[in-house]
Amino acid sequence: MEIVLPEKTYEIIVKRHALDSVGEWIASLWQNKKIAIISDEHVFPIYGEKIKQQLADYEVCHYTVPAGESSKSLKMANNLYDFLADQQFTRSDAVLALGGGVVGDLASFVASTYMRGIVFVQIPTSLLAQVDSSIGGKTAVNSSKAKNMIGTFAQPDGVLIDPETLNTLPELRVREGIAEIIKCGAISDASLWQDLEKLTGIQDLLDHSEVIILKALQVKKTVVEEDEFDNGSRLLLNFGHTIGHAIENTAGYGKISHGEAVAIGMVKISQTAEEKNLSPAGITNKIMAMNQKYQLPIEYQPWDTEKFYSAITHDKKARGNSLNIVLLEDIGKAYIQKIKLTEIKDFL
Repeated sequence: MEIVLPEKTYEIIVKRHALDSVGEWIASLWQNKKIAIISDEHVFPIYGEKIKQQLADYEVCHYTVPAGESSKSLKMANNLYDFLADQQFTRSDAVLALGGGVVGDLASFVASTYMRGIVFVQIPTSLLAQVDSSIGGKTAVNSSKAKNMIGTFAQPDGVLIDPETLNTLPELRVREGIAEIIKCGAISDASLWQDLEKLTGIQDLLDHSEVIILKALQVKKTVVEEDEFDNGSRLLLNFGHTIGHAIENTAGYGKISHGEAVAIGMVKISQTAEEKNLSPAGITNKIMAMNQKYQLPIEYQPWDTEKFYSAITHDKKARGNSLNIVLLEDIGKAYIQKIKLTEIKDFL
């Protein structure tokens, strides 16, 4: 699969045991570069040395960050800038992001801003990163006010996805990735939704992960190619995220997973949309049933409308006094509804 954009085209490889050929893959992309592997304390001990061995023809160093959302910060980015400078990295060198969404977002943000930008690749090891954050070119760290507040648009030179890495994930991390797959089916691919209905559960999905990942990626590929900089149709990918990000923010990053928050966000926004006749009757029950099938939550306590509203007003999706929210016309078909910022309280 390729992402084809006006300024850049890159390949996404989805293949079991793809990590066994990282050396060949990198050689097809880069020559004569120093490479910094950025990973976290959980992932690097599993895969790091294997990948370094395959990159024997390159000068390779690595930096591991603490696992978890707290590493997506300007403080950690500054630590990485210092590390790259100490290793004498120049604009001719490169970053390899090895890990889940936190590592991918952080490493790509650092690569896109160090010396005004150096090239990078993504090797996502979590399901969430494989179906969502590793492609499309959004990089970010969190601020104290909102998730992903500080970031850039920067496309990788390539993405390598090995579904075998999912076998080392805790089930919580698998479930949060499934939330993004449910979202993809809900907004754009009824056949993916039907696949999720036919599968018997989490293990069955993992057994068929290559097909499911590719279908979810196709949804994202289509909207990214149409709207690289998130001004139009790409906003459809935010279904469940407006409320989901507010839940994450107010809970404290890391207290609830991104996927869990999105799962709840899809339910909550659809409930009110049904009441306002903005979505068809019964759509919320379908989302709730799918969440429960894959052991994802459908509600959150304690619910604090004022705190969530405050978080949303700082969200990057708010533009002036208005907010674009994503609602479902049917399973497999979503649309963008512009509302006054104050109206979001109705959905909370």
